[in-house]
Amino acid sequence: MKKIFMKWAFFMLCMAVTMPAMAQFNVKALKGAAKAVKAVTLTDAQMAEYVKEYIDWMDTHNQVCADDNEYTIRLKKLTEGLTDVEGIPLNFKVYYVIDVNAFACADGSVRIFSSLMDIMTDDELLGVIGHEVGHVAHKDSKNGFRTALLTSALKDGISSQGGTAVKLSDSQLGDLGEALVNSTYSQKQERSADDYGYEFLKSHGKNPWAMALSFQKLKKLQEEAGAQKSSKLNQLFSTHPDLDARIQRMEERATSEGIEKPAVTE
Repeated sequence: MKKIFMKWAFFMLCMAVTMPAMAQFNVKALKGAAKAVKAVTLTDAQMAEYVKEYIDWMDTHNQVCADDNEYTIRLKKLTEGLTDVEGIPLNFKVYYVIDVNAFACADGSVRIFSSLMDIMTDDELLGVIGHEVGHVAHKDSKNGFRTALLTSALKDGISSQGGTAVKLSDSQLGDLGEALVNSTYSQKQERSADDYGYEFLKSHGKNPWAMALSFQKLKKLQEEAGAQKSSKLNQLFSTHPDLDARIQRMEERATSEGIEKPAVTE
């Protein structure tokens, strides 16, 4: 799920009974071409400060579902017992937005979009979560965040003052979010995260065919977007040129292991 993981901004909590109209992720437009990365050194402590600042900003400026909301209850049930990965504590929230997406941050924060939950079965959604957790476990999220930080929020300044990370402005946080949206993982990183999600499903007693089926649903959305090249959906999938290959790879792996394909759910 190659960039099924980063699009940002909106606020107000989801109500358990009376739902407000779903918001759309509002990304601050990035003006001009990206500047060259400066020779800035970031310590792990500074990185941790920036990641926390960013995810706090994201949670404040997005419509986060309340604890008693049906989306949150479903997600909590799916992720029960999933507390950490490679020593990194995990936390999960749902953004009530119309975009179909999910992302994981370097601190173990995993954010799932309600519209993604609407089209996925529990097993398929768990596969997506496993994929995103895989990016955290493999340090892809950390390295991607560092690159985006240096090419956006810190491109015109230094990273710290006296060893303390400089607090980012709303404008810088918006640029950082845009940089993360436009960033991509390598094919190797995506394959590794796919494999992680596949094994994640097996370790939870779920059918790993769900990885291929979740990708197929995303592929269908891409096809339905058709010629609307300016649509957000096509912009999202412009970073998924090998989605067909990834579907085939997951299908072939499940077949080679003699795992029966479940009935397809529309």
